Amino acid sequence: MKIALLGYGKMGKEIETIAVSRGHQIILKVDALNATTVSDAELQAADVAIEFSTPHTVIPNMKRCLELQLPIVVGTTGWYESLEELKNYCHKQQGTLFYASNFSLGVNLFFKLNTYLAQLMNAHTNYEVSMEEIHHIHKLDKPSGTAISLANQIIDTLNRKQQWSLSEKNEETVFIKDVREGEVPGTHIIKYTSAIDDIEIMHKAHNRRGFALGAVIAAEFVNSKKGIFTMDDLMA
Repeated sequence: MKIALLGYGKMGKEIETIAVSRGHQIILKVDALNATTVSDAELQAADVAIEFSTPHTVIPNMKRCLELQLPIVVGTTGWYESLEELKNYCHKQQGTLFYASNFSLGVNLFFKLNTYLAQLMNAHTNYEVSMEEIHHIHKLDKPSGTAISLANQIIDTLNRKQQWSLSEKNEETVFIKDVREGEVPGTHIIKYTSAIDDIEIMHKAHNRRGFALGAVIAAEFVNSKKGIFTMDDLMA
């Protein structure tokens, strides 16, 4: 495949390494230096775009690719309040959109474990649930998109929880502690606490390779497809 990278920071460079190792060609690298000069023709020369830019640029990038009928795989987070708008836009353009809060295959297995544990905890109301997410100091959105996905899974599954919060701690709220330090790729911890004991599950990324590999596999998956896809489709 011919791939356009929208965002050429640390993740973009990791994606490039993995894509090339899998036999693909990076024909366009877009960053802050050339973002305003990239032409439609340059984008249309690609088979797929992989988007890891910023929460401020991701929506214009998505809309442009959908208008150009260029399938786009989106790993940037911090835009999900506009998700329904973008889904409708994709349908209107008859385009191809693959989005995920986290492309790591390990994280997506962790998602399933999180849901299962929340199901079990419906019968054990003496446990209070909370979350901690730790990321590098360059990450712009708080909490992480992965943390929001985990919290929403708990809210959808654990009957006593209705919302998540970075500040509130009460019976109806999943409290999320967000930490930004060093160059941490990403750690997510779900903790159930009672007066008797604690139960924790954790996913800790050692590097960005897992995220990058998943994004490239997602690009391979959507090649020649139309519609809206997530990691659930890929994992299935």
